[in-house]
Amino acid sequence: MALQIAARVSRIRAIPCSTGGPLTRVPADVQSSGVKFKHILTPGSPQLGRGAATSAPRSHIYPDKLSTTTTLWRASRGSYSSIPQVKRGWLGTFAVGTAVGTALGVSTAVLVQSLHTGAFTAMALKVNLDSTVGDWKETKDFLLSLSVKDRRQYYRTASSVALNEIPLWTPTAGQTRRISHKPSRYGRNEKLDQKISVHDGDITKLEIDAIVNAANNTLLGGGGVDGAIHRAAGPMLKKECASLNGCETGEAKITCGYGLPAKYVIHTVGPIARGGVGEEQREALRSCYRNSLKMATENGARSVAFPCISTGIYGYPPEQAVHEALATVREYLDAHHDKLDRVIFCVFLPKDKELYLQNLPLYFPAGKFLFELYLTCFLTKRKV
Repeated sequence: MALQIAARVSRIRAIPCSTGGPLTRVPADVQSSGVKFKHILTPGSPQLGRGAATSAPRSHIYPDKLSTTTTLWRASRGSYSSIPQVKRGWLGTFAVGTAVGTALGVSTAVLVQSLHTGAFTAMALKVNLDSTVGDWKETKDFLLSLSVKDRRQYYRTASSVALNEIPLWTPTAGQTRRISHKPSRYGRNEKLDQKISVHDGDITKLEIDAIVNAANNTLLGGGGVDGAIHRAAGPMLKKECASLNGCETGEAKITCGYGLPAKYVIHTVGPIARGGVGEEQREALRSCYRNSLKMATENGARSVAFPCISTGIYGYPPEQAVHEALATVREYLDAHHDKLDRVIFCVFLPKDKELYLQNLPLYFPAGKFLFELYLTCFLTKRKV
């Protein structure tokens, strides 16, 4: 019940009046949840923070909560001068019914303040991501309604790595030397600059929009990256995955990240290539990357991190898999460069990092001038 109220309050905060005037209609499902609206601001109505900065909140706004309201504002804000203003055309103040308010242990005044500041859900509710008790749908809606800052208190990882802490990939003189004898497979596309990273570290610590999970067909967890992601996210992830009815090889499905710093987890199933790599395995691996990127953009995720799909126990040779990964990402970005800000290749083994650094210039080449500059600087042993 509490999670439903939180999700619906978040929706209320996002409902502007289409005419620029006062909000006059509240969704029926919000009304039925037990949230009662006692005062809607209209032109000429007393507005919080205007004209009454040094007096207590007016009793006609909170007729049944005056003493509690006054005490809370004094205790938590210090003075009434800091009561936030409410913009005309938005929901002004609201009170929660007695039963709901008692259950949450939150007073009207705090709810009003939190509606304005966006802190309601983080303040009023404590989600237990270590337990399977509860509705995963409510938990998912609640977590996805939070800002990154508010969601941090629910991370189950000891630390996290923000997107701005992950270096961008750019060609270096050493890379230019290694690939100078190979023709680039793709032309220069300046729109793709500053969109690629190679990160050697734990994918479960990345505080980005979406991480990709190299899952199995059941989506219920396994070894390697799959197991690590499930352990870090917590048992609610498995509950949501159980509702997805598995996943076919090459396809992708998306869930909430729950206790992960990543907002979403995109689960994809790579091909098994222990018996060798043929066109079927190559196309299946390309589909993993392509469908994962598609799932990300369809859900508004602008930063995505990939592990090395299928190169572990599934037996796909890493030196072949890297080309399928890079080619697919390059082709998708060519067509959808405006929908993604960063694609991160998250590697764990040093040899995988080296494979990406060796081959990235073939798929994301620098301009001719920069290429020649790097090569010249290398040959003359000068710095760029």
